[in-house]
Amino acid sequence: MTAEFLNFFSLSMSPFSRASRPLIFLMSCMTFFVWVTDVRAKSLSDVELTGTAEFGFIGVAAHRIQFGNTGTEFDYVKEGGQDVLFFFSRYSLEITLFQAHNVSFLYQPLDIESSVILDRDIVIDEQQFDRDAPVNLRYGFDFYRIGYDYDLFAEYPEHRLSLGAALQIRNATIDFSSADGELRRTQRDVGPVPLLRLRGMYSFQNGWWLGAEVDGFYAPIKYINGGDSDVEGAILDSSVRLGYNLHRSMDVFANIRYLGGGAEGTSKDDSDRGDGFVSNWLHTLSFTIGIKVKPREMLTTP
Repeated sequence: MTAEFLNFFSLSMSPFSRASRPLIFLMSCMTFFVWVTDVRAKSLSDVELTGTAEFGFIGVAAHRIQFGNTGTEFDYVKEGGQDVLFFFSRYSLEITLFQAHNVSFLYQPLDIESSVILDRDIVIDEQQFDRDAPVNLRYGFDFYRIGYDYDLFAEYPEHRLSLGAALQIRNATIDFSSADGELRRTQRDVGPVPLLRLRGMYSFQNGWWLGAEVDGFYAPIKYINGGDSDVEGAILDSSVRLGYNLHRSMDVFANIRYLGGGAEGTSKDDSDRGDGFVSNWLHTLSFTIGIKVKPREMLTTP
């Protein structure tokens, strides 16, 4: 798969049993942190851990893909079964140092599968799939993100305005397969993507708060866009949330998120069956309910 495949979106059809794995990992990390901070409470008094989990649904507003200059521009929404809502989840850990320095770790699962009967002939990387043929589609894109931001309002803990950067690792698998298994085209890729970050929060006196986050980047130049060719790529991950502070150790919130991006250009490698051209642009909107937990406050606050 071309290394410039910047399809940074967040769709997930994973059942709750699968989604429980990262949640268990999240809780295990938080438990370990609590144990360490209890042992070294004095030396780590300026360190705080926050775990966040979100669950909800996501819808695809638009998604078009093309493999090969002579390939078909395929509309996943109209032709590929992405015209319904899908389960969505998101997990993160954040370590705050001295109230101002924030290091975050994010895991975003994605694996959407659909089965459709084609309304027309399509060509994917020089392979034709005929009209009226049943096909199985998989659009998988888990990603991992580590980021840092500095809070400009650190002296006001009830508010936040921070700037920073992040590195995202994409893990993409895209399959077109005939139902009988005779025909298949697959694209796979793992690669880094740099991001810029802006985060903010405003707290009201009655326990409610508003928050917003933006991570994004536009990369028309090789090396910057995570590949070795001049391919245009972009990503935008932005959200607005309304939350309520249930306890010093716990907040709940509702979140609306836009997540989209893509890539377009040519990069040929030995694994490509076609000419290496890729065009892939996706736009999604998700709604989730989430929870933020601070384990140290949970154990030390009455």
